[in-house]
Amino acid sequence: MATVVQKYGGSSVADVQKLRHVAERVVRTRNQGDAVVVVVSAMGDTTDELLAKAKEVSANPDRRELDMLLSAGERISMALLSMAIRELGGDAISLTGSQSGIITNDRHVDARIIEVRPFRVQDALAQGKIVVIAGFQGVSYKKEVTTLGRGGSDTTAVAMAAALDATYCEICSDVDGVYSADPRVVPAARRIGTLSYEETQEMAEAGAKVLNAQAVEFAKDKGIAIYARATAGPLPGADPSSDGTVVRRHPPRMPGTVVGVASERDVILLESEVAPPELLALLDERAVAGKQLHVASGRTTLIVPRDNLHDETRFRDALRESFGARARLIDGLAAVSVVGAGINATYTNVRGGSQALMAAGIPPAAVATSSFRITWMVPRAQADAAVRTLHATFIEATPPLLP
Repeated sequence: MATVVQKYGGSSVADVQKLRHVAERVVRTRNQGDAVVVVVSAMGDTTDELLAKAKEVSANPDRRELDMLLSAGERISMALLSMAIRELGGDAISLTGSQSGIITNDRHVDARIIEVRPFRVQDALAQGKIVVIAGFQGVSYKKEVTTLGRGGSDTTAVAMAAALDATYCEICSDVDGVYSADPRVVPAARRIGTLSYEETQEMAEAGAKVLNAQAVEFAKDKGIAIYARATAGPLPGADPSSDGTVVRRHPPRMPGTVVGVASERDVILLESEVAPPELLALLDERAVAGKQLHVASGRTTLIVPRDNLHDETRFRDALRESFGARARLIDGLAAVSVVGAGINATYTNVRGGSQALMAAGIPPAAVATSSFRITWMVPRAQADAAVRTLHATFIEATPPLLP
């Protein structure tokens, strides 16, 4: 019997009626003869609502207590979905992250999974049960409840799929796959039939609301295929890319092709002339995670997503008290990126994107590259215009991607 893991996002379980639709889909999968593990997010905007309540109580809520609060959302979803499955005649059991063996490091709010011990899940599957797991959460080696940060339910699902040696992992949401840009921003955005693990990771890191970057790491290590598709869509068939997006090792595409455009609107640029060891020590002390770190000629720059600043006021105070004017946080910017394997083999794409932005009246404040990504820092108010400009330049001007 094959084992499959399905993950359903918050929009898919936003209310009781949608929960029932998910339960029907889960039971259909089980009736095909597969052992089924289901990972669920909190219902709708529950996580945001809980976070807002915490901010009403405290401007800088304690990270441990925040984890205790936020982890409640997924527990509600898992119990209700398990009940709904049972109403349809399925034999379901719900498990929290800790009960299902998700072991994390000791970092609250944005913990990382370090090990999965799925013994209880395996026992339940052997008894013919459908296992419903609370996503987004685990337990640290210190026996503390932890949460995995935004998109953490994806990580739960793929990590569990890897631990169970599942046939595939299905990530279900209200969108029928991964698009070349946010369709709400770019009406001409195209669904991408296949993506490599690396491209998907880069798109996630660049701000695309697709799959969690750590989740893709687990899939890549174990060679787990990820199917991203709509909850209302069919179960995977002979050609899974026909109605969703498949993330796998080698997509059928020529290197150098831009596959997507993504943006992070709420970011802060940290600039500093402080010695890097001193600056990084403070960042670690305040648990501030950043990306695209650059150190050269005595100057350090770092992009910090505001999601990573749960105590922004205190961090700003600590930065000012420790370093004064030698460290600055520059607000009002957004990071806009194009992603694709081999797109930086030459400087053609960097030049083309920069020229297109300038021609559109969007002057980049900075640019950075990696093997799979080019990122421009632009004024936040012009982020959507920059996404549309780059999409038109790199994607709409080329034939559709191969499925």
